[in-house]
Amino acid sequence: MTVLPSSPNSFAPEVAARTDLAALRFNQWTVVGVTLLGTVLGVFSSVAFAVLLALGAAMLLGAVRPDLSPLRAAYRMSGPVLGLKPDVVQEDPRAHHFAQGVGGIFLLAAGLSGVLGLTGLGTGLGLLVVALAALNLSQKICVGCLMYFQYRRLRFAVLNR
Repeated sequence: MTVLPSSPNSFAPEVAARTDLAALRFNQWTVVGVTLLGTVLGVFSSVAFAVLLALGAAMLLGAVRPDLSPLRAAYRMSGPVLGLKPDVVQEDPRAHHFAQGVGGIFLLAAGLSGVLGLTGLGTGLGLLVVALAALNLSQKICVGCLMYFQYRRLRFAVLNR
């Protein structure tokens, strides 16, 4: 375990943050698969959009309280069965949690739209989430992470005027 000083004027050390890249890939594949399933079935029955509501809520919970994440629990239970091995790197997970929260909000909006009969909007939002998760899987471009870094940059600029 690497210990980093939290600031030059602070005596309390901070533990270096770690991220399991295999867990991130598992989450992305789960989001792609479940969202596609809910979106395609939602074209035939608005009740299927409830799948997107459930996944969105699970993602939002995982973003706010990673220790309670249903996707993390699913990864820990099924990862070894699927032959997935942890790929832990020293990387701050906050950007990934932010991205997961954004995806969760979009899935909640997609599910709610579909349940309320706005099938086109629900389908469009669901497919947007699928496209962005697939972009992250295939090209390692995390749009939610980029949003997080822009947010941090803006926050710094506003607070340090």
